[in-house]
Parts: sequence; structure tokens; C-alpha cells
Amino acid sequence: MRGDDDRQRQPEMWSYVPLEQRVPQDHPLRPMRTMVDAILAELSPAFAGIYSDVGRPSIAPEKLLRALLLQALYSIRSERLLMEQLDFNLLFRWFVGLAMDDPIWDATVFTKNRERLLAGDIARKFFERVRAEAAKRALLSEEHFTVDGTLIEAWAGLKSFQRKDTPRRPPDDPGNPTVNFHGEQRSNATHASTTDPEARLARKGKAHEAKLCYQGHVLMENRHGLAVDARLTPATGYAEREAALAMAAALAGARRVTLGADKGYDTRDFVAGLRGLQVTPHVAQNTANRASAIDGRTTSHAGYVVSQRKRKLVEEIFGWLKTTGMLRKTRHRGTERVGWMFVFAVAVYNLIRIRNLAAQPT
Repeated sequence: MRGDDDRQRQPEMWSYVPLEQRVPQDHPLRPMRTMVDAILAELSPAFAGIYSDVGRPSIAPEKLLRALLLQALYSIRSERLLMEQLDFNLLFRWFVGLAMDDPIWDATVFTKNRERLLAGDIARKFFERVRAEAAKRALLSEEHFTVDGTLIEAWAGLKSFQRKDTPRRPPDDPGNPTVNFHGEQRSNATHASTTDPEARLARKGKAHEAKLCYQGHVLMENRHGLAVDARLTPATGYAEREAALAMAAALAGARRVTLGADKGYDTRDFVAGLRGLQVTPHVAQNTANRASAIDGRTTSHAGYVVSQRKRKLVEEIFGWLKTTGMLRKTRHRGTERVGWMFVFAVAVYNLIRIRNLAAQPT
């Protein structure tokens, strides 16, 4: 029997079904919400240190971080769209901790409250708690690691990349000024972006165009492909290897560890730096018109072959960050702010990976 499409009937004003019952028990956000709530409870003392004891109550930092986590999970491109989703999406309300009738925050207020978390370096603390959760579940390797870096396009156009020693003149069209770069040699030494001065001109390779970028770095353990460290730096020619040595220094201890990397890390200074830290360099050999810094003493071991296979897992992290995590081109400016979002996004990736590993049959 066909049902009636009674548009004249008055819709119900009240609902007696709580949000908790509306979310299916097997929904993938449920185990993630459990982990996030436990981590945020541990961060409560850190939150207390960045908020005043007097004044009007602000957005609860726990709700703000849960909303930012949803933004990364569902690729919501702006805070304004995030607030729109929170207004009518019951699943989002349940995850953030809002009741069905709670008012939604203004997008500008939400952004200003997020800046307070930036000042408190909450993204780093959140990342460390997520890593501790993975360690508690015995998911991390203590011996074998991989390092890699990727370029993240800055929120600045090439027209803003202008000479530092030339006074700025009002553009003929503020929205899309006419700029002629033909015959001009541009470099980071003589030019800087007027939109984002901390961005640097860089390119992935000789066959790629140069763009204003930042450099993201990830240190991954090889057992399950979880990130154990994440950093963001200006995109200089040596940023990858410098950041890798800094992260490797944190691994150095009583136990000998291995560090895999691609051909870009095959330099004598980098390999010598790892050996000085008592870290075995499992770096891919670069023999294009040159001699590799890695010789047969390293490549003859079976562990080297395993490291070369496992190191490719780091590309899954970068792939998620640039597609779902919205870091192909950042929406923020400045190393500090872009770095905050990068570290937070890597922590979200780890949460997804931990949830998926926990769901696998033992």
C-alpha cells in the first residue's frame, strides 16, 4: 500500500529519541569518540592553564577540538561550513557534545577561540597523547622507523612573491593585480611573499613548477605505519634532512634503531649524522651520476630490504593529509599556525589508524 505524502500535516515539535540512540552502535565514530574523550580528560590541566578564572565562559576547548577533528575527518573546507553542519547534522552534534537545541557558535568566535589553543601548543600535546594511546595498545615499534617530508602549498599566490628591496606600490587591481615576471630572476634570497612572508618558493623536482610552500615532516614507526613525530618548517633546500636528524635525535638511546628514507636523504653528511646518533641509516641508494653514501655493509642485511619496503607506508600518511585532511594547500598563514594544523591533522590520522587496527580480528 502506498503511503501518503501529507504536506499539510503539522510536523512534530518534540522528539523523545535522544542523540545517543540516533547514532548506530557500530558507527565508526563511536570508538573514536571514546578515545578522544579519554585524551581530552588528560589534557584538562593544560586547558586550565590557558584560560582565565574570571570573565564570560568561552567555547569549551574539548568541544572546540572535537569540532576541529570532525572538520579534518569530513574535509569541511571552512569554519563557516563547519558551523552550518553543526546546526543540522545530529551526528556532528553528538560527537562534539552539543544537545539538539544548543545554539551554534559564530564562525568568527570559533576561529578566535581556536587561536587560544594555538598559543598553548595544544596540537602537540594532543598528538603526544594519541601516540601514548598507541603505545599503550602495543602498536608501536621501538626499533624500526621511517622519515620523509612533503611540500604543502601555502595560501599565497605567486603574484605576491615580490622583491624585498622594492617599495610596494598600490596595485592597479587590488583583486587581481597585473604583474609581469618575464625575464626576472626570483629567489628566496631576494623575494618574499607579501601575503605570507614565511612561505618559501620551492618545487618537488625539475619537471615541476615552483610554488610557495611549507615543508611537512613525519617520523613513522614501521610496524603499523603510525606517526610518532610530526613537524613543519619553511621549505628550504636542507629542511628535510635537518628535520630528520632532529627527529632521529629523539630516538637515540640505549637501543639501536634503524631509520629508512628515500633517495633524497642519501648524502654523506646526513648518513654520518645518523651514525653519530647511533641510528642505522636504511636510506635508499642514489647512484645517478654519483656514489651512494650507503655501501654494501648496510644493503647486504635483510633488515635493509624490509625497511625499503616498509618506508612506503609513509606515503599513506601524506596521501590522507592532502586529500581528506585538506593539507594539499593550507588554509592558514605563518609557520606557527600551519604547523599547528599539520601536527593536529597527523594526530587525527593516527586516531583513524588506531581505530582500524583495533577493529581487526586478532
